[in-house]
Amino acid sequence: MKVNKWMRTTIMLTLIISLIVPLNTHAEARNTIQDESIYDLLVDRYFNKTMENDFEVDTRIPGAFAGGDFMGVAEKLSHIKRMGFSLVSVGPVFSSDTYDGKRVVDYGMLERHFGTSEEFNTLIDKMHEDKMGIIVDFPIQKVSSEHVIASDVNNASWVINNSDGTTSWDLTNEDAQQAIVEAALTFVQEYNIDGIRFTSIEGVNMDFLNSMIETLKKENEDLYVLSNEQSDANFDAKVLNDQEEMHRNVFKTVDQETSQIAQTSVGEPIIQQIDSIDTQRFTMDATEANMFPPTRWKMAMATLLSIPGVPVMTYGSEIAVNGAQPPESHPIYNFKTDEELIEFIEDVQYLRNNSAALRTGSMEMLHNEDGFMVYKRSNDEETWIVVINNSSKTQSFTLSKEVIGDNKELRGLFESDVLRQKDDGNYRLVLDREIAEFYTVTDEKGLNKGYIAALILANILFLTFIYLVWRKGKQKKHENKNN
Repeated sequence: MKVNKWMRTTIMLTLIISLIVPLNTHAEARNTIQDESIYDLLVDRYFNKTMENDFEVDTRIPGAFAGGDFMGVAEKLSHIKRMGFSLVSVGPVFSSDTYDGKRVVDYGMLERHFGTSEEFNTLIDKMHEDKMGIIVDFPIQKVSSEHVIASDVNNASWVINNSDGTTSWDLTNEDAQQAIVEAALTFVQEYNIDGIRFTSIEGVNMDFLNSMIETLKKENEDLYVLSNEQSDANFDAKVLNDQEEMHRNVFKTVDQETSQIAQTSVGEPIIQQIDSIDTQRFTMDATEANMFPPTRWKMAMATLLSIPGVPVMTYGSEIAVNGAQPPESHPIYNFKTDEELIEFIEDVQYLRNNSAALRTGSMEMLHNEDGFMVYKRSNDEETWIVVINNSSKTQSFTLSKEVIGDNKELRGLFESDVLRQKDDGNYRLVLDREIAEFYTVTDEKGLNKGYIAALILANILFLTFIYLVWRKGKQKKHENKNN
């Protein structure tokens, strides 16, 4: 798929002409978690803006703090906004032993490497000005052994010392439950965040999780409460353990089994991601399969951004960051890279953000075999046909008039293909290997005589202007020669 700087203009003109997609911005029409898309980053590994908080920073040591801070995220927020993400997950921000924030020392303090409360509030305000929301991770278990709660001897009965040197809590204990709930609630009350994501919840009682979710929702009914692990608790979107692995296996190479994607449901919000902060990067999967990672990412993101669910992308995926495990998989973000993949994600997100059908509409899988998928996303106002050819050869498919209707026109927004009804009443599409295409379905317009006349007139006026300029120049040259 060729993406260029004129793609945005082409897409917008197509949408305006077809009169099927409302051009209001997604941020102004936010309704549910399924309207959102999430960019997942670590503050320390994004951008270093403020040198005053670079305490013992050493970028030569992979596991050390690298200097990224709240003001750095604010400085480079335009990069995320450009790609169309509506929520930014910034990882844990609490005082921590580690750069990734997992080993929390104190829920009541911000990590000094990241910045001050004032700077964190500045970041939050900047995100809201840019019509984006912010999500903060809250590690429940496996925190620092130096955590302030663990250092209080009165809490010794419910403090658990893990074999890996971390500390957890016996959350069957009411005092432990109260301490964790109060810590999360206090944080939500103090900062105007849009979501909180609980991490390290393995083994935590579901009733306790539901109680904590209910408490936070009472404080802020619009707050998104998520988790990074599978749970039956009442989170706003579910994580399925096999979902990430399924996407990896489907898109790391071509001609793969894709039947599980057809099982995606519109009803229950599902987190759709292909890798995460905690896992091996998908780029490594593609590399190990001897495939070209940017193309693999295009196939994956075109799908994740057009099927039901909440798409989540880990920072650096847009530049094909590699790595098997942290800290190797958590490099400092490199903003000086090729932009082709960034532009592709930007263009697909633009379609999703301006189309309720692509976000929350119904989905009908029309064809699904060995990496070649054709599916329909639609609501009462608009219809899309999405074609993902993640195979090793050119593919074709016939769309019946029962699916599309009579006298319709399918306009491909990336490959500039236009499909019209054949003599047998059907529509036939052909797509090259490793290409994704999005077709809008509109009434067939035929030749627009007014448009053609206006185009001819514009060309005549332009040529006349060029002639007059040439004639004027020639006349002036003649006058100068005579003088």
